[in-house]
Amino acid sequence: MKVLAIEKEVPGVSQNDYKPHLRAEAQRAWELYQLGIFREIYFDKDAHCAVIIMECDSVDEAKEHLGTLPLVREGLIRFEVMGLEPYSGFSRLFAN
Repeated sequence: MKVLAIEKEVPGVSQNDYKPHLRAEAQRAWELYQLGIFREIYFDKDAHCAVIIMECDSVDEAKEHLGTLPLVREGLIRFEVMGLEPYSGFSRLFAN
């Protein structure tokens, strides 16, 4: 299933808190991308928060993978996670 994960700021965290972990964060994101778990990854243009499209069997599995990110493990970021399903509204065009 496709899963959408949107990074949310953790109050009280400064930019300097992230710095020691950024290389490891990029490395882990790359590993998850290579495994086909992270399918697309972006930054919100204004807030510079990560927006990730994932491919997992469940939302719980997605949360487990996100939990392996160094910034998540350190409590510096968190994610809002939601399962996605195909849009079914087009069927209204063809229903009798």
